[in-house]
Amino acid sequence: MRIQVKTLILLAIGLVAGVFVAGAVVLYAGFYNVAATHQHLAPTFWLLKTGLRESVERRARGIEVPALTDPAMKQRGLKLYQAQCTQCHGAPGITPQPFALGLTPVPTNLAHGARERPSAELYWMVKNGIKMTGMPAWEFRLPESDLWAIVAFLRELPQLSPNEYAARIAAPDEPRVPASPQDARAEGDAKRGKLAVEQYACVTCHRIPGVVGEHAPVGPPLERMATRQFIAGVIANNPENMVKWLREPQKIHPGTAMPDLGVSERDARDIAAYLYTLR
Repeated sequence: MRIQVKTLILLAIGLVAGVFVAGAVVLYAGFYNVAATHQHLAPTFWLLKTGLRESVERRARGIEVPALTDPAMKQRGLKLYQAQCTQCHGAPGITPQPFALGLTPVPTNLAHGARERPSAELYWMVKNGIKMTGMPAWEFRLPESDLWAIVAFLRELPQLSPNEYAARIAAPDEPRVPASPQDARAEGDAKRGKLAVEQYACVTCHRIPGVVGEHAPVGPPLERMATRQFIAGVIANNPENMVKWLREPQKIHPGTAMPDLGVSERDARDIAAYLYTLR
């Protein structure tokens, strides 16, 4: 019996390794058509969709869902959805933008998706995004209260008719209680800073240790950033100057190729904390 079990395990390992190698050969040889005009194979789509469902379900466990019944919260979520989400997902009576119709896979119709998923999972996807789908992570672009406002609206989206949606869009915004500001002056969080580096697409211009991407050599590599004397060759390299540079590079060095990315002070401090781990 022991020999049979060992044989079965070896056969399973061999099978998995064989499938991996075969897949690698197909990809490396260029046989798999990556054009967005060619749909996925049915097994590929099933595998990706199943992996997405199980991954989100696992990571959303334990998320504490706040009350989502406040009308002002829902109206705020609707306005955010109209501004940020309709381009890809559409809305009742509103088609997605042409670029979204050309994505593969096509973005989910949330009149259905919002009905099928619990609030914790909707929140996790809005906050973290989904790899290889075009769905962005909103964690570094919207405050926590706005993330939940979108979820509150999504809970009622499947019940809205086109006329009801249009009327809600035309309605004036409800008075909004400002969210409690986070302590932007607190010491930076290097772990969160690495996530912020990814979310501000820094890797499209810089080679950054520990960050997977194209590593396009448009800007200087960021290896050993903590050991350099100057930032961009113009200001002394210290945490406060790094925060200023990340937030307003064009003000510090007009005409520099480094664009103003709208980095918040909290995000800039976290990014700076990460960059100073690069020694």
